[in-house]
Amino acid sequence: MSETDDLVVSASWVADRLNDSGVRVVDVRDAWEYDGIGHVPGAVNVPFDSFRTESGESGMMPPRENWTALLGDAGVTPDTHLVAYDDTHGVFAARFLVTALYHGHPIERLHLLNGDFSAWTRDHESSTESVSVEPTTYDPEPPAETPFVGADAVAAASEGDAVVVDTRRPEEYAEGHIPGSVNLDWKDLVDEGTRGIKHPDELDVVLGERGIVPGERVVLYCNTARRISHTFVVLRWLGFADVQFYEGSLTEWRELGRDVAT
Repeated sequence: MSETDDLVVSASWVADRLNDSGVRVVDVRDAWEYDGIGHVPGAVNVPFDSFRTESGESGMMPPRENWTALLGDAGVTPDTHLVAYDDTHGVFAARFLVTALYHGHPIERLHLLNGDFSAWTRDHESSTESVSVEPTTYDPEPPAETPFVGADAVAAASEGDAVVVDTRRPEEYAEGHIPGSVNLDWKDLVDEGTRGIKHPDELDVVLGERGIVPGERVVLYCNTARRISHTFVVLRWLGFADVQFYEGSLTEWRELGRDVAT
């Protein structure tokens, strides 16, 4: 079993572990949704806006001290298995997981609920009860290596040593994109019926049509961090071992004076 086999997990997988003290389910929706609509029983609320950053020393990642304080308040330790969900096909939850990975949480302890809260409620009960946890001191070891790369690495990849993937909508891609990149709208990976990720056999077709195949190095970029995060999680779950992540954006790429194709 690889370290990413359980990166995307089913509702039944989560339901079987709700009483496991080593698992922390995290709801990244707004507090009013968590409190008013309900949540997965036992889930803690870490709203997306609490860790969203427009720009800073770490790109669009929250400063380490902010992130560790936030997860410490949620009762998380570096040994905790984190299961994240939202109500938007998992795109906001994926950003939570990528942020955790960036700051050193082991990828084998990161899990995305396949689907979202609406998918959960089809077969499982929700709760409106408040959840209290014992705060911890959360201080994971900073990773020796990360999948995040800068503009120079993206430029080198665009010259042919990797598949550069633009995860924006087709109309955005048509208006301008990094030369040599292919377009993969993150929603092409989502099954609207189940609200979760498409079956791997379907994903193989979608990705293969764009030349994104196992064994290739993949470099992702977007103008919205959550969309690229979702694609990153899906590819790692499928077994793509070398997936890199440009934490900048096409806007930043332009500001650096880099070429843009149309």
